[in-house]
Amino acid sequence: MKNYMVFDVGGSKVKYAVINEDGEFLIKGDYLSSNFDFEKFQSDIISVTLENKEKYNVAGIAFSCPGGVDSESGIIGGASALPCIHGPNFKKIFGEATGLLVEIENDANSAALGEVWKGAAKHNQNVLFAIIGSGIGGALIKNRRIHKGANLHGGEIGYMVMNLLSENGTITFQTWSELAATGGLVRQIAKMKGLDPQKLNGQQIFDAAEAGDRDCIKAIDHFYLSLAHGLYNIQYVYDPEKIIIGGAISSRIDLIEQINQKLDILLDAVSIAKVRPIIETCQFKNDANLLGALFHYLQRQKVKHVTGIC
Repeated sequence: MKNYMVFDVGGSKVKYAVINEDGEFLIKGDYLSSNFDFEKFQSDIISVTLENKEKYNVAGIAFSCPGGVDSESGIIGGASALPCIHGPNFKKIFGEATGLLVEIENDANSAALGEVWKGAAKHNQNVLFAIIGSGIGGALIKNRRIHKGANLHGGEIGYMVMNLLSENGTITFQTWSELAATGGLVRQIAKMKGLDPQKLNGQQIFDAAEAGDRDCIKAIDHFYLSLAHGLYNIQYVYDPEKIIIGGAISSRIDLIEQINQKLDILLDAVSIAKVRPIIETCQFKNDANLLGALFHYLQRQKVKHVTGIC
């Protein structure tokens, strides 16, 4: 049984684990991220890896990281809350430092792959993941693999334009993230009530609605309608077997019921529509990225072995 060192690199913490090839966790831990100092970031990764390499007979390293991850080159493009990770070649740096094979994948894609391997999509081939938080991220799974697209933007569903506004000759657009992310909900209520959005969160808004706040009730109702609207569009663009929702909102007990109620309204209005999206929530929470990073590693190494690529 082979064991692997797996890292989930986040804006505030780096989570790590030693996981075997069956997806069983042998150890787990975390430490604070080094946002601007790559030398410290590098030193921490190497230290944790070498500490466990001999103890657990580690065979490779798998990374889940934010940003525009190029899994082929090992370089992360784009931007994130960890500026220091954008530019260095993870495969080269950490491979040479530890003597281990290294694979790297985007964090949203890793979360999706974790669900594909062991979670809500373990029996499916083609699935769409929507990760809802301050914005909306996503991942397209085709034949149980990530579809990244020509520009590494496959699954960037939060960029979908959902609403066109025309007022006094000025045309503006609203994206799905603006309308159906909890971050958008917070900004809407903060503006409506003259509050600092930095001091408000989604849970407070849902609590206020449950206590009878009419503004919050109305905003949440529109939030769910916008969420259903986007999910309907995704179903007819990609036609996945199911759509799986992650992020903090996925822990709400009534989430699926609320979405389905709005889908009822939408499907009744669009009489030509015959396919109803199947919506589920993620099974794994904190461990999804770690599991998915390893699953990506195993998929990549299997392909290399079959094709003879070194």
